[in-house]
Amino acid sequence: MPEQIYTIPINEAYEKSAAAETPSCPYCALYSMLEAHELEAVMGAAKMEPDVRIQTNKKGFCRAHFGKMRKISGGLALGLILESHIAEVEKNIFEGGTMFDSKGEKETKKLSELEGTCYVCEKTDEKFSRLVSNAVYMWENDEEFREKFKNARTYCLPHYKKLLEVGSYQLSKKEFSEYFKAARAVMQKYISQLGDDVSWFCKKFDYRYDSEPWYNAKDSVVRSINFLVGCENENNQ
Repeated sequence: MPEQIYTIPINEAYEKSAAAETPSCPYCALYSMLEAHELEAVMGAAKMEPDVRIQTNKKGFCRAHFGKMRKISGGLALGLILESHIAEVEKNIFEGGTMFDSKGEKETKKLSELEGTCYVCEKTDEKFSRLVSNAVYMWENDEEFREKFKNARTYCLPHYKKLLEVGSYQLSKKEFSEYFKAARAVMQKYISQLGDDVSWFCKKFDYRYDSEPWYNAKDSVVRSINFLVGCENENNQ
C-alpha cells in the first residue's frame, strides 16, 4: 500500500515505538501529537477566528489543558481567551434572577454541562478517532502495516480498548477475529513481562536481593502506570 498523508504519522509512531529504549504505546504518541497541534492552534492565530472563539467561549477547557496552555503562554494569548470565556460564563450562568430556580437546579445543570466540556479534549478526541479508523483501514489493506501491528511492543489499555471498538465496527467478522487475536497477543506478552518486572522491583526492596541486578525492573512502576492509563507526554504535560 503506497504511503499517503494519513498513513505517515501512524507508520512513524510504530517505527519510533519499536526503536525506543522503553516500550511504549504508539497511539499515546499519536494522541499527544494531535493534542499538541490543538493547543498550538488555539493559543495561536486560531484563537481569534470567530468559529473557534465561539466554541472556546462556550466549552472552555479542562484543568489539565488550562495547565498546558499556561506553559505555552501565561500572557496575553491566554488572557484574551479567558476574557471572552469568563464573559460567556457570566452571561449563561449568572445573569438573571433566581425567582424560578429557588433550589438552584437550573444553575447546577448548567454548571455540570460546562464542567463536562473541554475544547481541546473534544477536538483531539475527534481527530484521534479518525486516526484509529485509518489504522484499522491500514490493517485491512497493508500487509507491511499488519506486521508492524502484530509486532508492536505494547498498547496501553485505553488505546487497546479504542482499537477493539473501532476494529469491531469497521472490519468483517472474519477480519476482526484475526485483528483481535493479533492485538491481544501483543497485550498478553507485554502484561506477563510487566507483571514479572513489577514483582522483581518489589523484591529489590528486600535486603536479601540487594546484590541481585535490577534487570528490566527499575522503570516498571512508570511503565505499569503508562500501560494502565496511557502515557504522559513530557512536551505538553
